[in-house]
Amino acid sequence: MKKRYSLHKIESELKSPFDEGSYSKFKFGDTSVARQFAEELFHGFISEFKEELLSQEEIILFPSPYHSIPTASNFLCSYFKEQLNYFLFENGKPACLEGKIHRKQTYVEDYGNMSYEERINLISNDTYYIDKSFVDGKFCLFIDDIKITGSHENTVDKILKHYNVNGEFIFVYFAELINKEIHPKIENHYNYFKVKTTQDLIEVINGKDFHFNTRITKYILLMQDTDFEKIYDNISETKRNEILSLAISNNYHLVEEYKQNIIKLKNKVQWRSTYKKDKDKTLMHQNSLLD
Repeated sequence: MKKRYSLHKIESELKSPFDEGSYSKFKFGDTSVARQFAEELFHGFISEFKEELLSQEEIILFPSPYHSIPTASNFLCSYFKEQLNYFLFENGKPACLEGKIHRKQTYVEDYGNMSYEERINLISNDTYYIDKSFVDGKFCLFIDDIKITGSHENTVDKILKHYNVNGEFIFVYFAELINKEIHPKIENHYNYFKVKTTQDLIEVINGKDFHFNTRITKYILLMQDTDFEKIYDNISETKRNEILSLAISNNYHLVEEYKQNIIKLKNKVQWRSTYKKDKDKTLMHQNSLLD
């Protein structure tokens, strides 16, 4: 059995039902917005599904599929989980479990401007895995930030059918495009509403509630030299190392389009690290002479 819930309904290109600037920052890693959106989403969801949730002995929560680097919606899911678990605690029910659909991504394109057919064709070569024994017969919530064409939901449906997974499934979205006359490229209007320049991106990265996600990591790795250097020069050493670590963990070093900036980043980070070690050795030597 499958159901669907969305908090906001997109009916007009000219009037957004949510704050576009906040949504854009959320997509590029501002987790304070993810928390705010999750709270709003949970309160809307629980108003319709309270009794259904309380009738369950076990609930499994799924963010959108990913490999190693979480998506923006993964942070939405994480804060939604906090809200859900507190609700379950107050009602004497066990906390929910968190599942994962593993994904090996094969493309670098941003499909925010694409049609349904283009999106399906793009993601058709990706590979996915779900643990049937963990999920089969359970009550599952699949959390995502926005439903534009339904390609994500259709992909999850195919995964569940491929692994012959049965159960009760509810797809939960922060927003959903319900006016089919609006082109799916409106997704990129929301994604880039507040992040249009490299400087905009730097401000988001240096925010106190920032965390890297798949979108911003890929975006940086595809940057031209000047923009990449500007990012590098205006973020902390910790964040530079984090980009490199995340890129490797997601096997982006094996993707031709990302290689140049990963190698550049590796060489820079190594140089900085070696420089610091040499500087520390020099200082230690100088101090020993003073002693």
